[in-house]
Amino acid sequence: MPNATTRPKRTRRHRRAQREDAARNELVSRSLESAQQCLFSQDYGTAFVHYLLALNLAPGLKDFANESFRFTLFKWADELDSVGRIQDLFNCYEQAMELMGFRDEAAGHFYKALKLRPDFPEAKENFYRVANWLVERWHFLMLNDHGRNHKYQLAIKKAVEQGCSSVLDIGTGTGILGMCAKTAGAAEVYACELSKTMYELACEVLSANGMADSIKIVHLKSLEMKIPKDIPKRVSLVVTETVDAGLFGEGIIETLIHAWKHLLLPPPNTREPLSSSSKTGRVIPAGATVFGVAVQCREIRRHHRLCVSSVGGLDLSAVGQIYSPVSCLADTEESTEPYTTERLSRLRGGYIQLTQPFTALDIDFNNVQELEGLCSREVMQMRLHVIQDGILDALAVWFELHLDQENHLSTGPQEDTCWEQAIYPIQSQFNTVKRGDEILVDVSCKDSYLRLCCVAIIRDGHKFHMDNVTDGPPKTLTVNPEAELCSALAGLQTNHEKPSCVFMLESSEIALLNNTAYNNSFQRAMSKLLVSLQSTRRSQQSLDPIYVLDVSEGFSVLSLMAAQLGFEYEQISPGLVQGYSSVEKEHHQTLLRLLAKGNGVPESALEFWLSHVEDDSAVLQRPAIEKLWSAIILDCIETCGLIRQKLLEKASLARCLLEDGGQIFPERIVIHGMLVESDTLLQESAVQGTEPTLGFNIAPFINQFTVPVHMFLDLSTLECTHLSEPVELFTLDLMNSIANYTNKDVKVQVSTSGKLTAIPFWYQIHLDSEQSVSSFSEDSHWKQAAVVLQQPLMVSRGEWVKLSIQLHKSSISITAVKEDGVGLMMSSGRQSL
Repeated sequence: MPNATTRPKRTRRHRRAQREDAARNELVSRSLESAQQCLFSQDYGTAFVHYLLALNLAPGLKDFANESFRFTLFKWADELDSVGRIQDLFNCYEQAMELMGFRDEAAGHFYKALKLRPDFPEAKENFYRVANWLVERWHFLMLNDHGRNHKYQLAIKKAVEQGCSSVLDIGTGTGILGMCAKTAGAAEVYACELSKTMYELACEVLSANGMADSIKIVHLKSLEMKIPKDIPKRVSLVVTETVDAGLFGEGIIETLIHAWKHLLLPPPNTREPLSSSSKTGRVIPAGATVFGVAVQCREIRRHHRLCVSSVGGLDLSAVGQIYSPVSCLADTEESTEPYTTERLSRLRGGYIQLTQPFTALDIDFNNVQELEGLCSREVMQMRLHVIQDGILDALAVWFELHLDQENHLSTGPQEDTCWEQAIYPIQSQFNTVKRGDEILVDVSCKDSYLRLCCVAIIRDGHKFHMDNVTDGPPKTLTVNPEAELCSALAGLQTNHEKPSCVFMLESSEIALLNNTAYNNSFQRAMSKLLVSLQSTRRSQQSLDPIYVLDVSEGFSVLSLMAAQLGFEYEQISPGLVQGYSSVEKEHHQTLLRLLAKGNGVPESALEFWLSHVEDDSAVLQRPAIEKLWSAIILDCIETCGLIRQKLLEKASLARCLLEDGGQIFPERIVIHGMLVESDTLLQESAVQGTEPTLGFNIAPFINQFTVPVHMFLDLSTLECTHLSEPVELFTLDLMNSIANYTNKDVKVQVSTSGKLTAIPFWYQIHLDSEQSVSSFSEDSHWKQAAVVLQQPLMVSRGEWVKLSIQLHKSSISITAVKEDGVGLMMSSGRQSL
């Protein structure tokens, strides 16, 4: 699984724990009782409402009520479907997904509705949303990787020809490896798949390829399989690719230990080398070798380590260390992850190798004793010789899968592969290295995760430890060798009276803090508004406070930035500005309080708005009776590059809550785009025919889950040919609804002949009439996205392409139409965001 440990995308606001309340508990009890009574009388719609109320008030009852709620949902959905109330059906599943999950069930109904009404916008939007969850995007990359598929095919064919007559494909996905085994001549082929969606998809694929009766597939995790219940006897060959970019993150160690003990024939006896393959077991892949290299990379650094000393005028020195949730240090929180993943070849600004590549680990998947002993292995310490001066930002890791003695697959950064690399960011502030230094790296497999941790740097015989992110001030070495040694030793020996605080933020939140252009632009735009409002109050002889509400998702300092301006600017009366933050996590609030204290902002000037509202959904309401907001800060763009859902609805409500002269930030968003040719985007969006899948008919089935918008792109490194200049596509005015429109046609002239395959887009975010930032800038914490056409258009230089853009509930659809000289439509492709 090339990208199974994708970067965290924790953008949805978590529901707050409800306060204990006798009246609330009584209401929950009555709602559950009423739901049961309605179920008994088959009034499923009313029962559904009662369950929603009870589970929203008491989320802790979800496990208890899971089965009853699921039954109610299905019955009510069937009733809505039978009378054609499609929109109500969608709403029910949206509420169920928000509350309980149920993504497989929701996808089935959304897909059914989409086939019945292909042009229904809600059907598309809802199905695309769940399709990303149900069929992860790496499936398309993997299936389009002909080299990977062919090598697996060769290894399986060789094993079957050598006598492996019974095969089990663990984590079968679309079933391609099981089909390889069957076409190679295996007498018995079995497969298992945990995902319900992928299991059903694999069943369709097997039927379409005439193998439904010859390959038995079960909807189970392999760890739950038993003989003879699920398969009649032990098999002679297990094939699997239950590996992630860090090799062990998908649980392959546990999977193979269980398989050797319960599902596989015993391995060959080394004392009997001529033993029959049909009587012994083996695994494909047979083993793996893990490689790594120390790198300098600005893009990794700015997402995992704070690179600035101030943010929009706020001094950050009072808060100590801020780090991302990607760390394998011994003293970090349980919620941290040991690595993230990146495609090194596509990182903006590239990367520099600070050491030669090294071998971190070898593992034999056909040796059960080695598998069992992996997690109990002693930590192995390696010495990496630094070959170039630089900043140590991460250890990048990849591996080579040894399918057998002849066929190998590498996930290295220079390979043409569907895989990303595992990235182990360096959290320590002691991170400068010089040629001749040595980096000490601990390699272990705690909890079946491969962990690589930089613990120290050796320079001129002195060891400088970096394994504790809380060790006082930064210990970055200076250029002068003698001075840097003295500085580092002094830092290590100083007994600090007050230990530094340590805070964990998401990598996207750290990148936002490091986005100097955005924060400074916001500071200027906010100060301009505050001065204007102060002037108005003076002319009206008003003492009313200036209320600023920040409803950004995740961690944000913008409300504190506004509060600080009330104490720093002479044009603004001290204490006039009252900042309200919607952050809800306790450590986020603590961080903001420390920042406020360190920057001279009294506690009274910063409040946490969610403590004033009963329900998170009612976050947009008046600050007080007969009071209105002076400024409301909306979080408009998701990190992935898409407009946030229901943005225009939130903006409409926010406008009603503004005082005269108040403002929404940002006030306007302009969407820009261009025409490009990119085989990379095609490969990552849909399976391209039968050639990459070894002639098996898989594409029509998995391509049902194709999502037309590709997210988390970096257009600066995307392999593509620009077919036009950038153009303005659409404008969203958050302050003036009259200026908005629902559709717009844009004619784009082709500057380079080619095959139009996609329309990448990004945003110019106008905070006010003077200050704006681009989501396509070098320091942007946002990625970009692209609409990928299912039917590419061949275009020639000088021709015109008409893009028809339509807006529906903050979702945008784009139709691309090529026109000849008199406006004749030639061909088109239609996709939605």
